[in-house]
Amino acid sequence: MFTGIVEAIGRVRANERQVGGASRRLVVDAPFATSLTLGESVSVNGTCLTVVQITDQAFHADVSPTTLEITTMGDLKPNRTVNLERSVTPATRLGGHWVLGHVDTQGTVASIEVEGDAHHIDIRYPKEYSRWVLPQGSLTLDGVSLTIVERSDHNVKVTIIPHTWEHTIIHDWAIHTRINIEFDVLGKYVEHLLAPYPTSREEHV
Repeated sequence: MFTGIVEAIGRVRANERQVGGASRRLVVDAPFATSLTLGESVSVNGTCLTVVQITDQAFHADVSPTTLEITTMGDLKPNRTVNLERSVTPATRLGGHWVLGHVDTQGTVASIEVEGDAHHIDIRYPKEYSRWVLPQGSLTLDGVSLTIVERSDHNVKVTIIPHTWEHTIIHDWAIHTRINIEFDVLGKYVEHLLAPYPTSREEHV
């Protein structure tokens, strides 16, 4: 479990396919690497990964074929920067929102507009997820908890304040950059729990 408040920016040291398998071994230089423990969870660009080895200021994580298919983990090349967050503890301040690190889909940066010291960014995403996108609601982009400013069936707009711009990898985004999206888990649970019950419209058909 995470909050979507990026703790540090890391740098990819290696991302290599495992011998004889479809998984990859991701090695990330991280300022907090030596404080990690084996089996601990770390969010890398919004993707929850398990620490399997710690060496020389870096942690290693195995990325499964399913994760490679759903997320952008396969795109990460050596020297690429990534957003990092360690999992929450009972004493953690919840500054963002509940984030699982279970990426739903990928989006693409459609536009970046500058207004003073703010950046307005439009993200294009698959239409089938639009039911989980609410104005002033929350979503996670590459591990960053953000507030939805505007939405449509295909696009969502967020505004990035200077602190977030400077302390995350969002400042490296460009048009067509692919990013990981996790929608608010509360909406997913509500939808799942209400699915067995017909809507008022269905009752009168």
